[in-house]
Amino acid sequence: MAKADTAVQVRKLTDIPNIGVSIAQDLMGLGIDSPEAVKSMDPVATYDALRTPMGQRHDPCVLDTFLAAKEFMNGGPKRPWWDFTEQRKAMLKTLNWR
Repeated sequence: MAKADTAVQVRKLTDIPNIGVSIAQDLMGLGIDSPEAVKSMDPVATYDALRTPMGQRHDPCVLDTFLAAKEFMNGGPKRPWWDFTEQRKAMLKTLNWR
């Protein structure tokens, strides 16, 4: 199914660019069960919260995906998750996060 071109078109999590069934299930498991909730989620806290149910940290590209999804849902353009890799690296460096 095609992804939404704008946030207004999104009806469910998997309509958001870069969000597939697996990531949508991860988000729902953390209580982020609607596209509206993605607008206000903290991508770093959400990524870190996945460690508890998974028993380990996900690949960092998942954080890139969360950054892309939040930006899109807040009116940003449809961009691939890897456009956020440098932003993620810089952000985590300032947080001194490993």
